[in-house]
Amino acid sequence: MRQIIGILTFLSLLQSPLLFSQGEIKLPERGICAHRGANETHPENTLAAFKEAVRLGAHMVEFDVQITKDKYLVIMHDKSVDRTTNGKGLISELTLSEIKKLDAGNWKSQKFKGEKVPTLKEALAVFPKNIWLNIHLKGNKDLGKATAKVLISEGRIHQGVIACGNKAASGVKNVSRRIMICNMERQSDRNEYVRKTIHGKYTFIQLLKKRNDNRLQDDIRILKQNKIKVNYYFGDTESEVMELFDLGVDFVLTNKLGQMLTVAEQMGINRLNQ
Repeated sequence: MRQIIGILTFLSLLQSPLLFSQGEIKLPERGICAHRGANETHPENTLAAFKEAVRLGAHMVEFDVQITKDKYLVIMHDKSVDRTTNGKGLISELTLSEIKKLDAGNWKSQKFKGEKVPTLKEALAVFPKNIWLNIHLKGNKDLGKATAKVLISEGRIHQGVIACGNKAASGVKNVSRRIMICNMERQSDRNEYVRKTIHGKYTFIQLLKKRNDNRLQDDIRILKQNKIKVNYYFGDTESEVMELFDLGVDFVLTNKLGQMLTVAEQMGINRLNQ
């Protein structure tokens, strides 16, 4: 009987996402999240922006995933390539080969000319194993499934947090319930958002700056009681970031990466060493 109980306990642990964030690879307990990489100085959602975020010592990097016409996963925020490349068209109507011909860096600065739109696998390859990855899905159940499979095949489920709505989350869970999910199915009322995140037993939540911040402390307290990590979008000033950490936010997304990492250091949160 004891042997059976032991086996069942082990199997239940395998279903717990937190097991993978507390293993031999130590991940930051809190810190600064580079929104779309080091996007202030580098072209957003590119390998150059991700490498710079790692170099500066970011604790988490946020990036966006979309799916191409021929079912490849690429890193881009917008539905179309128009804003951040020299091309035009919807990602869902372009093949990977067509997207790879585009320049994704020259719009930011001439020195980034020739930078390409990365695939999810290419992006994962530039990140060390001890940094959080905030993977924001721009799609449905199929994208959730595909992303989950890549995280598993690349050995990144201990650090990858898939931020998505309900449809994509169902795809992730269909592949593996070990993968951490940040609930992005936001409600018009933050109380409802917090309640559903707790009820759904999500690992992370991502609160928005514009919503009911006079109740932020209470929301964070309730979330922490339920062992849910809190991401916050966003903080770009010293006073904001200091206040958010004092309130208990775990990771603050920012567009001012270098400056906010310095603020975090002042609060005793050291840059992530690689």
